[in-house]
Amino acid sequence: MATTPRSGSQPHGTPPAAAAAAATPSARGAVERAEAVLVEQYPRLVRLAYLTLPPSLGRHTRVLLAHRAVQHALPRAGGRRDPGVPGGALEELRVRIVRATLAPAGAARGLLARTGRPPAPPFVWGLRLWPPAGGIDEAEELLGAAPAPVRAAFVLHRLDGLAEEDVTRLLGAAGAAGPEEAVREARAVAPGASLPAALLNPGFDASVVSARPTDLLRRRRRVRAAWAAAAVALLAAGALVADGSPPRGQAVPAAGAVAAGVLDPARLARVPAEAWADTARVDFTAWPARGGRTADRALLTRALGAWAARPGGVRTTAAPGTPADPPAHSPHLLYAGDVPGDPGATAVVLLLDAEGDRVARYTESAGGPRGTRTLDVARTDEAGVTTAAALTLTRAPDGTAARYLLAPWIASAGTRDLLRAADTARPLAVAADGVTAPVPVPGGSGGCRAWPVVELTSSARIVEKHAFVLTDLGALTPVHLTYTPLPDGPGAVPARQPREATGAAARAAWAAGACGLRTLGGGGVRAVNVWDFADSDLPDGAGRAVWSCTRASGWAGPGDVLVQLRAPSGPPQEVARARSTAACGRFGQHLLAGTRWRSPAGHWYLLAAGSREVTAITANGAVRAETGGRSLVAPVDPAGAPVSLTGRLASGARITALDGGTGGRD
Repeated sequence: MATTPRSGSQPHGTPPAAAAAAATPSARGAVERAEAVLVEQYPRLVRLAYLTLPPSLGRHTRVLLAHRAVQHALPRAGGRRDPGVPGGALEELRVRIVRATLAPAGAARGLLARTGRPPAPPFVWGLRLWPPAGGIDEAEELLGAAPAPVRAAFVLHRLDGLAEEDVTRLLGAAGAAGPEEAVREARAVAPGASLPAALLNPGFDASVVSARPTDLLRRRRRVRAAWAAAAVALLAAGALVADGSPPRGQAVPAAGAVAAGVLDPARLARVPAEAWADTARVDFTAWPARGGRTADRALLTRALGAWAARPGGVRTTAAPGTPADPPAHSPHLLYAGDVPGDPGATAVVLLLDAEGDRVARYTESAGGPRGTRTLDVARTDEAGVTTAAALTLTRAPDGTAARYLLAPWIASAGTRDLLRAADTARPLAVAADGVTAPVPVPGGSGGCRAWPVVELTSSARIVEKHAFVLTDLGALTPVHLTYTPLPDGPGAVPARQPREATGAAARAAWAAGACGLRTLGGGGVRAVNVWDFADSDLPDGAGRAVWSCTRASGWAGPGDVLVQLRAPSGPPQEVARARSTAACGRFGQHLLAGTRWRSPAGHWYLLAAGSREVTAITANGAVRAETGGRSLVAPVDPAGAPVSLTGRLASGARITALDGGTGGRD
């Protein structure tokens, strides 16, 4: 008996091409309407894709991937609509674009590592593309290192004008994790302030690109190197067939045709001495090559080989979140020389990855290639005037002191004790090539009786009267210390704008909490900020306390936070800790915390406080209390059941305490 296929099914044996040709006129009409919408809204859709993609991909790759995501967003005739899409063709296109850009980094990086070019189509050869200034830079400054869902939510809500509930549903349909949280974080970007005019300017068009040629001579060398590498690969394959395996301890060459030129010291990039004063990119890429052995071809060859060829006998370490992969292109030479005053005559070479996101330090003892050799690699992406101001050159054998290589834009340097707020900076001797005299390292065997820091002053050719503080936490890159003052009172600034830790209030805050830096060793930390987010009167006439949140931000993005209560006397009391969180940072400006506290009279209280947008606090559990302000005080049993805390923001949204509330007595 013959049967009629049900609607939506395909008759048995019908080839895919015939099925596509049999698409209904209504389906073809829907695709045509979607195409019309895509063409009409193309600049805004490319903007959505470009700003959602992570900045770490680079502008050239982001431009290509953004156009690719938009062009591939057109649905097929007869295809099924994405479920849960809040609207028509435009919204479905947005869902497809966001889905394509939420997690492109892994695949794109993998393809780039293998082929040296972004996915296609579209693709270009011999050109570098980037969107013009005017809107793009302002958006990046606001978004910083925000995750992709937050970036997409910001564009959809703040730039495209979609309602928050529509953005939440759209992100959910695109497969974003935590769409509600992403919308909340996007709302916190520039809260209560109008967006820069450049973002709303019709000229803000990521689909308009500028183009320049790549390095023509380098491109010609790469073609020649590719043929040479192919010949080497054939010879190596023949050797492997004959021998079975390379001898143990032999260097393993880096993969890829480009790697053949990485081992040539003649190809090292060298920056002119005054380049830092004539560029808008003041970071490690503006460092000139310094040191007494920049022409020592044998030393440079060993340093390059340690990074690119992985020879035996070199101890290699990488900071957390830092790939130790060989560089794909010839690095920049930052320093090559013998450390002054070192009885072991240690030679040091500092190299910067051509992409500007990693620094490698190669050291060897007086024995040269037969002595002790080490290679340390650390992240430096998006470094700036302060975070690219110094690198650790070498440490004393007993670990009590270190020498640093300072950036060429540093006009003066000094040292002071962070634990003593009134301590003034003592001059630090700096050689003509930027190498400092030995500086005591904090956190030694003597405990925390002192915390030496380096205070640097930038040249007036970059910025006037700009001093900042760096501390050594045992890594290749020193850590930038900053401070954000209380939200109330004269001169207060929003939480997203930390200040340098040089003023009186900053020194007092850091003097109370400097010893907490001991828990941040191990590398990977870019900057540490102390944010005094609230102050409140203590009960029983105990004075006024300050609530602070110390955030250690890593180069990879995530940060760890510590909330403390500083009473007028005694050491700070720990309130809460959290790891890998956005709290107390640019995208976590709303904070609520609470703790049990014993007054000098011996009475126990529940104390809670919130940041500037908190308008009410409620306690439930062992204590039931509510306040209409930013701080709460209520009697509490020191060993009682836990208390949960919630806060209401000026916008009407609710937040919970950082650790969920307060537990019993420690």
